[in-house]
Amino acid sequence: MIESSFSRRGFLQAGVAAGAVAAAPPIFARSKEPNMINRFVAPFLLSLALVSSSCAAETAAPAAAADAAEFAPVIAGAKFETLFSGKAEEVAANFETVGNYPVEDGVLVCKGGNLVTKKDYADFIFDFEFLLPKGGNNGVGIRAPFPTGDVAYTCMELQILDDTAEQYAKLHDYQFHGSIYGVNPPVRGSLKPVGEWNHQTIIAQGSKLTILVNGKVVQDKVDLSTKVPHMNDKTQYAQGLNRASGRICFAGHGDPVKFRNVKVAELPAAHALSGTADNVAPAGYTALFDGKTLSNWKGLLFGAGLDQPHKRAQASAEVLAAAAVKADEDMVKHWSVVDGALRFDGHGHSLASAKKYKNFELYVSWKIHANGDSGIYLRGSPQVQIWDPANSKEVGNGVQKGSGGIWNNPQDGKFPMVKADKPVEEWNTFFIRCIGDKVSIWLNGQLIVNHAKHEYLWDKSFPFPAEEQFELQCHGNEVFFKNIYLRELP
Repeated sequence: MIESSFSRRGFLQAGVAAGAVAAAPPIFARSKEPNMINRFVAPFLLSLALVSSSCAAETAAPAAAADAAEFAPVIAGAKFETLFSGKAEEVAANFETVGNYPVEDGVLVCKGGNLVTKKDYADFIFDFEFLLPKGGNNGVGIRAPFPTGDVAYTCMELQILDDTAEQYAKLHDYQFHGSIYGVNPPVRGSLKPVGEWNHQTIIAQGSKLTILVNGKVVQDKVDLSTKVPHMNDKTQYAQGLNRASGRICFAGHGDPVKFRNVKVAELPAAHALSGTADNVAPAGYTALFDGKTLSNWKGLLFGAGLDQPHKRAQASAEVLAAAAVKADEDMVKHWSVVDGALRFDGHGHSLASAKKYKNFELYVSWKIHANGDSGIYLRGSPQVQIWDPANSKEVGNGVQKGSGGIWNNPQDGKFPMVKADKPVEEWNTFFIRCIGDKVSIWLNGQLIVNHAKHEYLWDKSFPFPAEEQFELQCHGNEVFFKNIYLRELP
């Protein structure tokens, strides 16, 4: 995508700095053809060899080839599903007819608009070939909502562009081919001459995004959760940058860009917690519970509304100090460490992190008894729900839908997309990403809340706090927590 100063969907005029590149999510499913992996991977491995041999004299080439080879095993082991191999019936079966992409001589030809997958994809490899006309402009939107809107803003767009054309001489670096449009510039020099077919592979797993073009890595495991999109006038690009799942689409701008050999493979969820002993943080995370003490924790203030962030902000230092003494006295009565886990005895008040946090990723493992009920307050606001889905007394409140919804939201994210709870008395694990006021949640490795806005329950006239403590909720039941790991984000 390239935007002019006059039209978001138009071309950038010569000499005018432009707008936004958006990324399209790859779709991957299981192949029914036993030899399909070889068909898909062989061209990729051949392209690596060609890049390595033909570019040996260039100092950057060996590093690029080595980088690309790192991803060959992932691609070789993926189970691909063909979305388009030259047949019009494949388009009808696998895509929404939002744009105008007729099949001509066995290839898709963009005549405008978006071509959107019928299925959502979270973690995947998206693989395709494209041919650009002179000055051609398109894009791939990934993890897009549906309807997609303008994917440069609603999710993220991965730029497809003949950036050698004269009219694009003064682009921003985050607008060239292979960029995460409006977010992150690419390594340049991967495109073949105009009129030749190019091969592109997109690997999206968790918050990491990799793009290979003709065997060259142009985006190398970019951590999307650490990126802040640029602004187009007063509008921010890639507002859905941290969406966890959604459609994949080709985003057309009227140029006859051609596509062929479009395929996708779904990858395992990236956020299952494994490989470390209890209470030992994975790389990049800090353990907030050591399995032995209540270090890094404090009692939640109570009385006079002091459990609510906006009320605490209005209280005097003297009031807060006195309340903190009482809260900590209550904490040691009802919160303890038992067999390497935090135990709440079902009485008293919630437990709060000693530190306040802005944007973060958080792992929390928890265990409840039959009919148990608890939750996690993000930035002091209710609540990521924990409860027993078999509790017949709470059916009217939606307990049968499972844990992990932002239960006090009026609609968006209120209930999980799928029930992912393990049976009571077994350990469950949340992975929670909170950036701005948007929250995504995984339970036991399954995505259950996708980029939902977290409402502020306590007082609707206040926004969701930009920085606050998080809390483990008391709800009158015995509950256990462990493996509490946090990574702060920009």
